[in-house]
Amino acid sequence: MEGFFEAIKGFFVSFGDKFSQNFIEKNRWQYLTNGLATTLIITVCAVILGFILGFIVAVVRSTHDKTGKMKAGNFFAHIYLTVIRGTPVMVQLLIIYYVIFQSININKIFCAILAFGINSGAYVAEIVRSGIMSIDNGQMEAGRSLGLNYRQTMLSIILPQAFKNVLPALANEFIVLLKETSIAGYIAITDLTRAGDIIQSQTYEAFMPLLAVAAIYLVMVVGLTRLVRLLERRLAKNDKR
Repeated sequence: MEGFFEAIKGFFVSFGDKFSQNFIEKNRWQYLTNGLATTLIITVCAVILGFILGFIVAVVRSTHDKTGKMKAGNFFAHIYLTVIRGTPVMVQLLIIYYVIFQSININKIFCAILAFGINSGAYVAEIVRSGIMSIDNGQMEAGRSLGLNYRQTMLSIILPQAFKNVLPALANEFIVLLKETSIAGYIAITDLTRAGDIIQSQTYEAFMPLLAVAAIYLVMVVGLTRLVRLLERRLAKNDKR
């Protein structure tokens, strides 16, 4: 029994030493906090860009589906969706940084925001489009019968209902995008994942840095997931009223 307690004590002593070596010495914990800040900046900005692009593409495609207009816009939107959804986001990130902006001294974080935003926009577009197409055609007819034109009906009647229906799906896209930004280190951005690699390269200890990175991502994802569930419950209660 004494040997068991000695083993437990030895484990905690070893754990404390490794924790101090990886995070306390030389203030290495700052790599994680700075990397987390970079990850959140990329994620939030990419979400905003993706929502704007996705909203525009969704409106163009749904307008074409409902009225047959905007054929040229629908053609280019279809190409955009096919290319972006058909290729890995990492490849898109590398192309934007090493090919498109190769000869320009451009901020790496801006490239990451652009790459992840464009990628997210393709998925947001289909989410929003599915929400628009799910609204009964009678809603459009009701708006037109009130003297509203197509644009006014979309803005006042269709889009608010569609947005409410797809809000949980959009929130889930935000969670997916947060995790996808972990590949930003491929263009030498010191994001959260890259910060763990830097600590590992200095201490030659992989377990603690990777565990810390995984734990931070897990806390963020679990927190966002709970917020999404609360949002879904709130929307469900509103629908019952």
